[in-house]
Amino acid sequence: MRRVRRSLFACAVAVSGAAAGCSTADTFLDRPASTARGQLQTRPGTTGIASPPKSLSAGKPPAVNAAPPLEPADRPLPINLATALRLSNARPLDVQIAGQQVAAAAAVYDRARVLWLPNVSLGTDYFAHTGPQQNFAGELVKSNRNTFMAGFGPNVVFSFSDAVYAPLAARQELRLRQAQQQSAANDSTLAAAEAYFGIQQARGDLAGALAAEARAEELARKTTELTKGLAPPAEEHRARAELGRRKIAVAAARERWRTASAELARVLRLDAAAVVEPAEPAFLPVTVIDPTVAVDDLIPLALSTRPELAGNQALVQATLARLKQEKIRPLVPSLAVRSVSTNPSGSLGYGTFGGGRSGDLKNFDGRFDIDVQLLWEFSALGLGNRARVHERRAEHELATLELFRTQDRIAAEVATAFAQVRAAALRLNAAEPALREAIELVQKSTEGLGQTRRVGDALTLVVRPQEAVAAVQAFAQASTDFFAAVADYNRAQFRLYRALGHPAQCLAGAVTPAAAATTEPPGEGQPRMNAPAQPEPLPVVPSVRAEPPVSVVAPPAAPELKVPLPDVAPPLLSPKPAVPLPVQEWVSVPGAPLPPENRSPVVIEEAREVVPKVPDGK
Repeated sequence: MRRVRRSLFACAVAVSGAAAGCSTADTFLDRPASTARGQLQTRPGTTGIASPPKSLSAGKPPAVNAAPPLEPADRPLPINLATALRLSNARPLDVQIAGQQVAAAAAVYDRARVLWLPNVSLGTDYFAHTGPQQNFAGELVKSNRNTFMAGFGPNVVFSFSDAVYAPLAARQELRLRQAQQQSAANDSTLAAAEAYFGIQQARGDLAGALAAEARAEELARKTTELTKGLAPPAEEHRARAELGRRKIAVAAARERWRTASAELARVLRLDAAAVVEPAEPAFLPVTVIDPTVAVDDLIPLALSTRPELAGNQALVQATLARLKQEKIRPLVPSLAVRSVSTNPSGSLGYGTFGGGRSGDLKNFDGRFDIDVQLLWEFSALGLGNRARVHERRAEHELATLELFRTQDRIAAEVATAFAQVRAAALRLNAAEPALREAIELVQKSTEGLGQTRRVGDALTLVVRPQEAVAAVQAFAQASTDFFAAVADYNRAQFRLYRALGHPAQCLAGAVTPAAAATTEPPGEGQPRMNAPAQPEPLPVVPSVRAEPPVSVVAPPAAPELKVPLPDVAPPLLSPKPAVPLPVQEWVSVPGAPLPPENRSPVVIEEAREVVPKVPDGK
């Protein structure tokens, strides 16, 4: 029991520590608390999630050894849940691939910001001519001459529309990649949690299968003795058949343990040949989201924190920048600066130049030649520019529709995960007493199997062998249902946790929150949406020079964690008055103002920070 309590305390500290990280920091800049279109306000009296049995949360096992031993040939790999979750943000290939995509997008952004800077050519040029040559009057003149030049030349050709809007679009694409990296980290965290709880379920099934096998062996032994006078021979075959089924169940449970261990090793890139042995007991429910919170409170929170929405908003901003770029392209000139001291033009423009006749190089002196042009270009007499504008407008509208679809999908994911958590909690509360009753049933059936009573002149068994076999079957099924309910509850908790957009931010360590900003009206051509914040660069993103400074507030020191053993879930943190809902707190805000129904989304202008905008009088 002491070992169980230690494991319970370690798990509770890990989950509470993750919640503390959520409450002090976030990867994203501004997180509006108001929701998007079509989301309902919190309805009074909405019920939350049923809590798991307090005996399980306190670390009291249901009279079944939930830590079955490994086979001698297995190589154990001890690990706890907190370690698995932290590794899920560092080792998976999906997260590393997303990080490299962010680095590539940062390089594209750097290149777009220096689009107006000239290219510099440095080198030498030698020119020789022998034979006739036509002069300006049209006459042919024979000549034998050569020239030599050493120097450099600046050359640049760019459109002012590209110089203004290309960096804006590239920056939004960088933010899109950062949001995709965050989403990949969230998905990896969920995959690691599901694989971990799959191992726990397999361990619980193995524990129940071993206990049922022991009961079946005792039943087969007693039935063999009873067939000598009190039970027909068929009862012995029934008992041995049941023993065979229990042995098959043990082998199947060990197989599931090994396969689930291999899946977790794949996600975390661990030793695939080892068998993962979790530190927490298999019967322990892990409550991440506060049971009293309602789904109407969670959906607005998810719509303001999910990185997928931040990525879709960045894509909308990028397509909007490209649309404006094509609109002004024929109205603003392109600048062409070419060095023309040598042929072809666009190479050398300043340096030392000399030459002569018949291979004689002399009279060297400095030379400077440059050509500067401002050109207005109308592609296909302006029809090409018009087609480009239509193309960019269609891309912008497509990105906006994709943003709406992502909103609806996230709301559905939260509602689905909430329903799964609630149903799993109800099953767990029913499965735990059912397992205790099944244990009591199989114990009394096995003990009473050899007892007899006299009915008239005949001796009869108090408990018949077929009744004891049915009791063993009921115990095996109740054990399977119980550990499945525990695993389903834990998996559903982390699905809901991921649906809210939190996992990677909370478990990856402390980050710095952004300062508050002001509210700006929407710009031209933007869909109206209450936008999630744009993400700040993650630690793996290369630094981008000349970024606008962002004032930050250092997170306060984390308080000492005092987690009582009976409570596994972190307490619900209450927001301060007159402060927007923190994005990393699992908080229900009773009576908090929410936007009206069917409110259209608002996309915030590029490089503008926002705070939640609350309708007046609500």
